[in-house]
Amino acid sequence: MGIAECSRAIYLGWSERYRPAGVSQRDQNVSHLRVFTDGRASLLARSALFLQTIAFVHNLGELPIRRPNRAPPAATKDGPRTNDEIRNHEIQLIDQTGLNHGNVETIAAIKMAMEAGMDLVEISPNTNPPVCKIMDYGKFKYSAQKKAAEARKKQKVVEIKEIKLRPMIDDHDYDVKMRAMQRFFEEGDKVKVTLRYRGREMAHQEIGTKLLDKVKSDVAEIAKVEQDARFEGRQVVMVLAPR
Repeated sequence: MGIAECSRAIYLGWSERYRPAGVSQRDQNVSHLRVFTDGRASLLARSALFLQTIAFVHNLGELPIRRPNRAPPAATKDGPRTNDEIRNHEIQLIDQTGLNHGNVETIAAIKMAMEAGMDLVEISPNTNPPVCKIMDYGKFKYSAQKKAAEARKKQKVVEIKEIKLRPMIDDHDYDVKMRAMQRFFEEGDKVKVTLRYRGREMAHQEIGTKLLDKVKSDVAEIAKVEQDARFEGRQVVMVLAPR
């Protein structure tokens, strides 16, 4: 008889010996089935917990590092600080008429601005204490935006236009190129003159040199040489800028 069979016989003998009166074999089987079911459920619960733990462990067998909760950066204010945004205890106050009141507590200055129906605006934050002025911040911001827009309109973006020449260019084509170059200078743009040699023209570079000297003399009154002629491979490049 094996160990398992001996254990079962001992268990059954113990059960028969200590079974209470009135308990049938059927009730005993039901009790055994309940014990087996409870043990099975406990085993399944432990297995599920083990699998959940394994799911959080990477292939090296170590628990993953918890990453810190990185909050998005605070939005920066566009423009000067106003009213309650001014955190200094004292400021140097200038009222709406331009009168300098000297050092004043920030709370009192804000109260003065509210009584005047205006805002307290920090105009010089780098001084100690900072300089603030009582003004209508809405009108001030609108005026600043309007000035910036006018400055952008007046700003000229300088472009570099390119004019391509050949050493043996004829007079008509040369005149067309020169008129285009003059128009570019009037618009405030720079001109890049490119003279390209082909084939045996490299043996007569003096022709190209004379052509570039002619271009410089023809535009001398409206343009100046910003970059003198220099070779770049089989071509010569010269940059002219308006005076």
